[in-house]
Amino acid sequence: MACMENDSAAMGGKPESMLEVRVELVDSDPKIWRQLEVRGSLTLDRVHQTLQTAFGWEDMHLHRFTADDPFAPLRTVDGQMPETLQWLPRQECVETDDRPEEDLALAQLLALGGGAAFYEYDFGDSWLHRLELVSQRTWSEGTSPARVLDGTRRGPLEDSGGFPGYEELLEALADPAHPDHAESVEWVAEITDSDEPFDPAFWDVESVNHALAAQAHARN
Repeated sequence: MACMENDSAAMGGKPESMLEVRVELVDSDPKIWRQLEVRGSLTLDRVHQTLQTAFGWEDMHLHRFTADDPFAPLRTVDGQMPETLQWLPRQECVETDDRPEEDLALAQLLALGGGAAFYEYDFGDSWLHRLELVSQRTWSEGTSPARVLDGTRRGPLEDSGGFPGYEELLEALADPAHPDHAESVEWVAEITDSDEPFDPAFWDVESVNHALAAQAHARN
């Protein structure tokens, strides 16, 4: 079925806001998170691109936004399990409750979730990110639409098997005596296109913000 079209009111009439949002990979240990400053009117398709850059993803898989935790236990209504309302790229909307991410702004999604929301990337590895509104201020002309303020650790590698697979990969990389060490080193070099030793703790905020600025410039 076709997507349900934009059910949200326009942002017009209210001053433009800059939102400070903490985004954390659910179940990461040690924690992997980013502190972002994002224009509230940014539509979810552009928020998706921002999150991909902030966590080092390659946009190789499907994704979705939800106002509530999509994996939290749900209570049946009239004997049926309610569907989770989700926002997807317009071309991926197939179910009745699917809605196009291009039609909803970040501020609106966070309002629907009471100040929090979720972003899932790669439905196989299921990298679930929790977005939480920290603060907001009035947007100033000339301010970048999205930038990273802080964060820790690089995002997991694409296709590494979710956290169980990623943890096994890190164990193999850290131990030269591990039977999968050589194969893991070779696989990481291919994925990262680098022969440098893989450091899961390394993360460079300046390079991320440079990439975000380039994205914004390309749209102008």
